[in-house]
This record gives sequence, structure tokens and C-alpha cells, in this order.
Amino acid sequence: MAKKRVAVLISGRGSNMAALIEAAKAEDYPAEIVLVVSNRPDALGLARAREAGIATALVDHRPFGEDREAFDRALDDQLMAHRIDLVCLAGFMRLLTAGFVARWSGHMINIHPALLPQFKGLHTHRRALEAGVKRHGATVHFVGFEMDSGPIIAQDWVPVVEGDTEETLAARVLELEHRIYPQALRLVAEGRASPFSSAGESTAQ
Repeated sequence: MAKKRVAVLISGRGSNMAALIEAAKAEDYPAEIVLVVSNRPDALGLARAREAGIATALVDHRPFGEDREAFDRALDDQLMAHRIDLVCLAGFMRLLTAGFVARWSGHMINIHPALLPQFKGLHTHRRALEAGVKRHGATVHFVGFEMDSGPIIAQDWVPVVEGDTEETLAARVLELEHRIYPQALRLVAEGRASPFSSAGESTAQ
């Protein structure tokens, strides 16, 4: 079976992108990262992708102003030009239009630093600490029409310990992210997870 062609969308340093690139080096991995796209020209992940020999593209959101549909069309043009099968959002700080989400439905996944449906949106680690939860973690899910929604593919968690700060908690959760994102992409690429019957698996020990 041919490997699925994957694009990773980033806005920053691309640490989850790097984890996916590393996993895809394995001979038996069912997906290959063929394109990294950023909406920010200063995204550090672009250089990391080029160093790994992966094609990069910039679709700068600023010239599009408030025209989100035009931005998404330009993004889609890049994905189609590279014959992309699956899209992975990895710290991509743009809300995608309903049309774009519909077009890539079942073929686009995202990682979120919280145990969804808890703590959708930003500042998840701060909010987890303020809420006094005992567990915090990360979720990989198919992208739905609402922010941080869609069928869950994989989750894992860490305990919140006394004395945790946003930074210490974020660092432990990031380790989870780097582990479960490649696992989730494997499930999707192999056809073992779909938005209609997602694996919903926890890799918690």
C-alpha cells in the first residue's frame, strides 16, 4: 500500500511537526510528510522542515486581511498542488472556514494540549491549574466545524502535581503530544480510525 502523503500546517516552532517527521522516517510508517505550510514567514518550523529535506510553503495570512475564505483557498491550492492525502494541524493558529473543513473532512487532524472536551481554546495549562484538576493531557482529534471539536483519535494524560506551574505542566504534556500524534496519524493513515468510528484510544499507562 502506498504511503499517505501528509501536509503539516504550523504557525511556530513546529515541535509536533518534528515528532511526525521523525516517526515517518521508519520504513513501516504508513505516511510520509511531504509538505510543511506556515501562515507566518518567521515560523521556526519552516527551517526545521527544510533541514529535514521536506518541501515548505508560506501562505501568509496578512495580505488576505479579513477574507478567511480567500486565505483558505490559497492554502487548499498548495495542498492540491502537492497531492496531499492527509492534513495535520500542529500549532496552526488560524480558524479554518467551514468550507475548508468540509472539503478535508475525515482527512484533517489536530492535536490539542488538554483532555478534550475540557479546556478548548488557548491557555489550557493555566486553566487546568486554576480549575484544580488532578489530570491534564493531550488529545488528537479529527477536525470538526467548531474549534477543538471532532471525534477523538487518541488521548493521554499526566498527573497534575503539587507545585506545578504552567511551564512544568506544559513540558510534561508536550512529551505526551510528541508520542501520541505519530500514533494517531498511523491509525488514520492505516484506515484504523475514521471520524465515523474513531479509535478513541487512550495510550495512558
